[in-house]
Amino acid sequence: MLAEELISTTAPTLRPTDSVGRAIDVMDEYGLRQLALVDEEEYKGLLSEDTLLNITDDTKRLSELYLPPDPVHVGAMQHIFEVIGLASQHQLESVPVLDEENMYAGTIRINDALMKFADLLGGQEKGAVVVLKMTNRDYSLTDISRLVESNNVKIISSYFSGAEYGALDEGTLTLKLNRTDVSALVATLERFGYQIESVHANVPLDSPDRHRLDLLLRYLEA
Repeated sequence: MLAEELISTTAPTLRPTDSVGRAIDVMDEYGLRQLALVDEEEYKGLLSEDTLLNITDDTKRLSELYLPPDPVHVGAMQHIFEVIGLASQHQLESVPVLDEENMYAGTIRINDALMKFADLLGGQEKGAVVVLKMTNRDYSLTDISRLVESNNVKIISSYFSGAEYGALDEGTLTLKLNRTDVSALVATLERFGYQIESVHANVPLDSPDRHRLDLLLRYLEA
């Protein structure tokens, strides 16, 4: 999914002739803390509510404000992953989009993008989520996919995150699956040495079947 597909039809823009007070009012009306400043379809910058509230003269024109060069934005053909990443990096609620000629194409509301992102990751699909802890060198989606599919389960989406909190060479792999009962799969992963950090599923894993699988695993490890 590309940035041009995420452009909001309701997000307004600010003009250089607008006053600081009007800009704040527009932000309040539309529930956005940042809005693009556009002059004849040329993108000038992204103004934040916090910045405007620090200006004592609310009659001051936006054209009189200092705007840093190379203002934050995404290109129309950039992927939703890049859009979300930029928004997270700069703590944005809205992200301006520029077309191939670097002219203003519209604004993405990040709340809308996050909903699309959840759909893209299979968030609306019924199925379990399994989180594995592993070192970077042990990460092989090909090997893990083979084990998953050997249990007649499909991976809807996956996400690998690297080391956190100063841990060296340690990450987590999150798998969204197409089945809720993943007891047999969890047992298979454990048998092949994968460390299960957590499992989130509608079907509880403390069933009699899981108990028998645990006994089998202990036998195999003996």
